[in-house]
Amino acid sequence: MKKNIHPKYREVVFTDVGANHSFLTRSTVACETTVVFEGKEYPQYKLDISSASHPFFTGKMKFLDTTGRVERFQKKYKGAYGKK
Repeated sequence: MKKNIHPKYREVVFTDVGANHSFLTRSTVACETTVVFEGKEYPQYKLDISSASHPFFTGKMKFLDTTGRVERFQKKYKGAYGKK
């Protein structure tokens, strides 16, 4: 491997600011802040969303009310859809 062309691969703490959840993994992401995690200091990268706050993973999905969409379409075109 060539020297001085690869990013630094190290342990980084990712913090979901919405859910106040942190986890440790390895990454090459650039970080400006550090945090003490489990007694050791690591670079910290702040996330807007992660599996701790995403509706799909938390089971708190919001379903849009789609009732009546077909009926509104049929009413709008009054059965003329598909006729020439």
